[in-house]
Amino acid sequence: MEFSIKQGNPEKLKSACVVVGVHEGGKLSKAAQALDKACKHTLSDLIAQGDMSGKSASTLLLHKLPGIDAERVLLVGLGKAGEQGAKSRIEILQALFKALHGTPAKEASLYLAEEANDNDAGWLLRQAVFIASGQAFRSDSLKSKPAETAKLKHITFAFLDKPQASLKEGVARSAAAARGMALAKALGNLPGNICTPSYLAAQALALAKAHKKIKTTVLDENDMRKLGMGALLAVTRGSEQPAKLITLEYSGADKKQKPVVLVGKGITFDSGGISLKPGAEMDEMKYDMCGAASVLGTLQAIAEIGLKLNVVGVIPSAENLPSGSASKPGDIVTSMSGQTVEILNTDAEGRLVLCDALTYAAKFKPDTVIDLATLTGACVIALGHVASGLFSNDDKLAADLLAAGAETHDRAWQLPLWDDYQPLLDSNFADMQNIGGRAGGSITAACFLSRFTKDYRWAHLDIAGTAWFSGKEKGGTGRPVPLLTQYLINRATK
Repeated sequence: MEFSIKQGNPEKLKSACVVVGVHEGGKLSKAAQALDKACKHTLSDLIAQGDMSGKSASTLLLHKLPGIDAERVLLVGLGKAGEQGAKSRIEILQALFKALHGTPAKEASLYLAEEANDNDAGWLLRQAVFIASGQAFRSDSLKSKPAETAKLKHITFAFLDKPQASLKEGVARSAAAARGMALAKALGNLPGNICTPSYLAAQALALAKAHKKIKTTVLDENDMRKLGMGALLAVTRGSEQPAKLITLEYSGADKKQKPVVLVGKGITFDSGGISLKPGAEMDEMKYDMCGAASVLGTLQAIAEIGLKLNVVGVIPSAENLPSGSASKPGDIVTSMSGQTVEILNTDAEGRLVLCDALTYAAKFKPDTVIDLATLTGACVIALGHVASGLFSNDDKLAADLLAAGAETHDRAWQLPLWDDYQPLLDSNFADMQNIGGRAGGSITAACFLSRFTKDYRWAHLDIAGTAWFSGKEKGGTGRPVPLLTQYLINRATK
């Protein structure tokens, strides 16, 4: 889907559909007033007759109005003037694009941000890009008869007055992030028999081929064994699919600039290993590589933007399956850092692949390291499916990530990383155990990772509750690609 910005009078736009707002009580937006005047108050008459109340997220599609060049006019209810919150604005956009996708229109012009201030307009357009792209996304590519692709291909954000120049750049960057989200969703939705560690490695190599500023390296299990990655290799022991350690180096700035390293958990299927998960909904464990998918999506987005920043993606990828060679509860392994780990639960495998990847990340002499992982069910219990869990050893880094999440509505919530929790990981037989009990499960998981990140600024995003939808709407969300992309844009801008 393509997006553009232009200035123009709504009644003179030769568009398949012009979209304007109506506030509750029948008050027309400025663009709607211009249309109403051109069509001799047809809109006012319809409102007076009760066809459109202006109730938030309501829609009314009209055809071939007299005096208006557009083929269609879509009226969208904006609710009470001045009372739109983030949630209601997103619901309005969702309803708007659902109505547009229900028409044969291949393009549409939206007058929805002309009355907003610059900051609100930028936020609104960013959300419009994400929602329009999300509704156009298709997840049925493996069906024998996939559905038709969305007819709507181009969205113009129209303004009565000259829009701020910054909005154009913001829309272009949001579109790149939306394409990164689409990549992350497509990879997440693939089943484990297709999306293996080798498949992820191939996708990373393809990304480097498409973007000259990206260099991809893939290490195999022998390479990892030489590096001493005993924790990561313990996870892959039960699988016939070979593990891969994938790195992508995006060089967008001077070589002297220290990079931001993104580490994404890439468990392409997680059965729990010997600590086998219950069968119900186990199919959703194909999404246990959404951290890796989001690293690839973010790297694609910043490469398209041409961001002047050095960024490295590190993806430890493996399958976690039970077999006669699989790791067992009670096994003790030595991580790349030299620290030993007692594996009390083989289903707490994400932290095992991440700890070696976080140690490996230090070789890039990073300014900042951010890992993202579908790590704990405890985070879903704590925050539901709204916010990602955020932990950090640096408050400024945490604040910057929270701000980027607020800008994109890809929100996170900071949880404590206090030393008080560390004793829960004590082991009688090794330097630490890989679980800390039921209480504070997402916190003790982060505490485990923190033991491998003492040499740099670090943040951990637990996306177990936000990386995919379950139930009827099952599918990847593409989060936290928007948050990460915006964080990197903000860094490059500063």
